[in-house]
Amino acid sequence: MTDTVTSMTGFARAGGEADWGSWTWEAKSVNGRGLDLRVNVPGGFDGLDQAVKKAASAMFSRGNMQIGLRIEMSASAETISVNEAAFKAIRDAFERANDGPPDSGALATLMSLKGVIETGSQSLRDLATEDGVQDMLLASAMTALDSLAEARATEGTAMRSLLLGHIAEMSATLANAEDLAATQPGLLKARLEKQIAELDTANSVDADRMAAEIALSAAKADVREEIDRLSAHIASARNLIEQGGAIGRKLDFMAQEFNREANTLCSKSVSLELTNCGLAIKGLIDQFKEQAANVE
Repeated sequence: MTDTVTSMTGFARAGGEADWGSWTWEAKSVNGRGLDLRVNVPGGFDGLDQAVKKAASAMFSRGNMQIGLRIEMSASAETISVNEAAFKAIRDAFERANDGPPDSGALATLMSLKGVIETGSQSLRDLATEDGVQDMLLASAMTALDSLAEARATEGTAMRSLLLGHIAEMSATLANAEDLAATQPGLLKARLEKQIAELDTANSVDADRMAAEIALSAAKADVREEIDRLSAHIASARNLIEQGGAIGRKLDFMAQEFNREANTLCSKSVSLELTNCGLAIKGLIDQFKEQAANVE
């Protein structure tokens, strides 16, 4: 089965709810030379941080990735407690002042005094120690990573079509260049003969010497080798794209090789038509390289 071409760009979100509150994972990825993982989790969840990094490293090979966890504690997680020391001190003071214990009304008043009733919420560090919480959050993180992989694959499918389209255009333009290359020797010979005729009005140039110079110039202007190499690179690039997988670095190198041969083709050209073909190929190479930079 052929692997898909995968982009390095994508975004995903996953979350859930529990008695203690809710959580949201966000995972986003952009282009990168290698795999750069940054995981942000609340304090106390260090083990979760490492588990997510390990999972992401196993799933992705390139991209700058940021994965973050946000936790919102619910109101039901709030705790209420009585500061018994403060209440006892206030009650003792009341009894001393009134020569007896407080009745129900006075008791309610004492309980409402500041510092007697304390409210608070469960801390995230406390939550991190509860059984099953980190496993639940890790499962949700895996959902986010799976969604991110799917997003990258979806964009990669579109990129695959664009890359193959650029390759097809390059191949067609190169075929035209190959036809034009066959006219190079004749054009070069006619040009040199015209230049010599204009400069050598006395016909002092030896015919054999002129033939040798024309042959040497024609050899230097021969672009068949560049065309053959470009054809081979096009075939290799097409095979890579159809193979799929983590091919981004190979495609980037291939673009450099394309450019090298196209530059030489333009420099050897002795006709405007062939030069235009070379420039058109260079334009397609730039588009190919731009897309290849997004491939994992």
